[in-house]
Amino acid sequence: MVLEESAADVEGATTEQLCCLVENSKPCMFKAGNASYGKKIQRTVQQRKLKLEINEKINHTYICDRHKEMIHSLRQIKPRKRPGSDRDSSPEVESKRRPDVNFLQMPVNTLRRYKRHYKLQTKPGLNKNQLSEAVYRHFKSISVNEKEVLNYFMYMVKHKRSKLDNDADSPMSSPKPMKYQD
Repeated sequence: MVLEESAADVEGATTEQLCCLVENSKPCMFKAGNASYGKKIQRTVQQRKLKLEINEKINHTYICDRHKEMIHSLRQIKPRKRPGSDRDSSPEVESKRRPDVNFLQMPVNTLRRYKRHYKLQTKPGLNKNQLSEAVYRHFKSISVNEKEVLNYFMYMVKHKRSKLDNDADSPMSSPKPMKYQD
């Protein structure tokens, strides 16, 4: 019944309005939509070995919605990565990209200093495993502005002192930030 209604809908249509595909040696009689039979769709058709070809009598590449949905349902949709881009803004990917630090190998005094410096809220009397876990969770949550870190590093290399040192007497107490160029 659906096929009869669709064929009746396109009865008065010209060949330019019909789907450009031939399925199993029969031209498609459905009305063409706005989807084009491009290289991606051709590749999917070839990979899935579908019996679809372009109708040589029709001089456009638009396909009907039925073929579009059929081909789209067969495609394996994967997010594409841009060449040379290994960055993603999501925290999951960010945390996977960072190397893991084994805080259990650090001395307890270092872990306590880290806790004190960042004012981490923990229960008193933690053992080394619990303290290292708290430090690890905090360390993973820190976001880093890479340009700023590189800027500070370049300043320290060039001037042999930290930008963050605050000597009121020194002419270097308020340095102008260096421009980091990509």
